[in-house]
Amino acid sequence: MRRTDAEPSPFDDDRPAPAWQGDDLPTPWTADGEGEVVFENPWLRVTRDAATAPTGAAADYVVARFRNLAVGVLPLHDDGTVILVGQQRFPLKNYVWEMPEGGAPFDEDPFEGVKRELAEEAGLQAEHWREAVRLELSNSVSDERAIGWVAWGLTAAVGQADDTEELRVARVPFANLIHEIERGAVRDAFTVATAYRALRMAQTGGLPPKLARNLLAGLSLEPS
Repeated sequence: MRRTDAEPSPFDDDRPAPAWQGDDLPTPWTADGEGEVVFENPWLRVTRDAATAPTGAAADYVVARFRNLAVGVLPLHDDGTVILVGQQRFPLKNYVWEMPEGGAPFDEDPFEGVKRELAEEAGLQAEHWREAVRLELSNSVSDERAIGWVAWGLTAAVGQADDTEELRVARVPFANLIHEIERGAVRDAFTVATAYRALRMAQTGGLPPKLARNLLAGLSLEPS
């Protein structure tokens, strides 16, 4: 099967360059020919290309190309607790705790997708939202991209969970989440990145003052 073009995504709109990046970038990777699709299903395509590296070296490149944008939200209660979802994961055969997260098709507004995930996985809706982080996940072998939010002003909502998921919901102090990340008990990269971004937002005025104080309670932020 011939490979189709990569899926468009609003993730890439208005992407800034780091302040230290100059204009003299290396030559980009190039695909030599159209390549081929070696596998596809409703969630992803696996493509194979004869490619040329920036160094000029030839490469046989296989990429997992996702059909959805990953979206997730760390729900923040006014008392400084957060909502996490526990579930079994197939790839690593492990039980994980994550923030509510899932996939938004590229033809859907990512914000509508993440609101749906919050209702489906946590049974919540939120009055206030703030985008926290944009990520490229495993970008040497995958084009999967993610947008994470924090949300507060939480109230109950009705959502329909996926029929393959048996979910458990935990409400824990934000300080406990940070502690468990540092202890290695919470390893989902999307959750870890969003939690640390929420921590920084709480420290620098990116969240309402009372909410920020409650999130930071119990955290030792001074150098030891």
